[in-house]
Amino acid sequence: MRILVLGGGAREHAICWKLKQSPRVAKIFCAPGNAGIAQVAELAELIPTDVKAVAGFAMRERIDLVVVGSEGPLAAGVADALDKERIPVFGPRRNAALLESSKAFAKEFMHRHDIPTARYAVFSFEETVECRAFLRHVSYPAVIKADGLAAGKGVVICETEAEATHALDEIFTHRIFGEAGQRIVIEEFMEGEEASVFAITDGVDYAVLAPAQDHKRILDGDRGKNTGGMGAYAPTALVTPEIIEQVKREVIEPVLKGMREESRLYRGVLYCGLMIADGRARVVEFNVRFGDPEAEVVLPLIDGDLAEIFLACAEGHLSSVLPIKAFPATAVTVVIASQGYPESYQTGELISGLESFTQKREIEEGIAIFHGATKLNEHGQFATSGGRVLAVTAVGYEDDLRRTITQAYNAVAQIGFNGAYYRSDIGKKGLKN
Repeated sequence: MRILVLGGGAREHAICWKLKQSPRVAKIFCAPGNAGIAQVAELAELIPTDVKAVAGFAMRERIDLVVVGSEGPLAAGVADALDKERIPVFGPRRNAALLESSKAFAKEFMHRHDIPTARYAVFSFEETVECRAFLRHVSYPAVIKADGLAAGKGVVICETEAEATHALDEIFTHRIFGEAGQRIVIEEFMEGEEASVFAITDGVDYAVLAPAQDHKRILDGDRGKNTGGMGAYAPTALVTPEIIEQVKREVIEPVLKGMREESRLYRGVLYCGLMIADGRARVVEFNVRFGDPEAEVVLPLIDGDLAEIFLACAEGHLSSVLPIKAFPATAVTVVIASQGYPESYQTGELISGLESFTQKREIEEGIAIFHGATKLNEHGQFATSGGRVLAVTAVGYEDDLRRTITQAYNAVAQIGFNGAYYRSDIGKKGLKN
């Protein structure tokens, strides 16, 4: 098989790394990729959201499967363009990707199909006066979300009406979220603890992967600003077998049934962001691709041929590879970020210590280093090129999360660059469960 992966972060590195383990895979391309991904795939000079260029490349290179890592290309309709050329694609069509690209669509879809979520209201830019009036009668805290894609940063939690009114001004008047903030969703604040459940599907059949827990805040103890994710672990005992069954029955199956009823082809991964409280789950959000950094802990736990699984989803016969097994293991990933992230930060800093992480160590010690934002400098050395630079992942082949956390941080301690920053408590919230 010849595979094209779209994206350029640690999530896509983890996807390429896992695909490369398949005996069926002859070649992997990644667009745009990064310096770390170049170790396992050939980088292609493509803009993933340029759907015409992606389809043309896939035809020229005789690609057997396209795997879409990030949400942008799906919202742009890359799956539709590839379907038109009969090229199998792991990722939903544009009208199904609205589940992530429009928060308003997602809430209305959940309402139509009786999927448990928070109460909500939707307002457009033209309804600012009505929105202000609505905010006077909301129970606080309340959550305001930009309708469109905002790189995981389009959410404001407001403790008071004054904070909510200020947030409204920032979004509608100062346009802090740009076009993504043309409409907003205001919803009740849900108490509980967040976790993520992933279902791989061909639109009819599905398989649930290991549940994971992300760490969004920049500081230890879940304090400070929201980021794209500072680390994750899987599986999380917070998502009990009973909750998994509830999520299957009340979330995943109604989503897939609703998509079919509304003629929205959904093939790929359904990311269910959940709030867990009192032994039940409600949906916080949906994503139409793997999370980052959750992919870095969920994918290594799949005991199977990822290329075969993804192709079966893309071609509509997932049942032929079910059930999908999981290793009896725990996985922890710690993100090493540039100082100043998620705001301003330096790039071009030389990274030390990566040379010691060989394939032998990966196999013997269960350590994999996924590159999120790296490049090669003029001397051919790895240097930083963004905010979330590396995702250091440990897989412990036993049910011992504490040991896997130690394993991950031992590896983190061997890597450095000027201004390197990471949280010191990734996975620890899982110990209490």
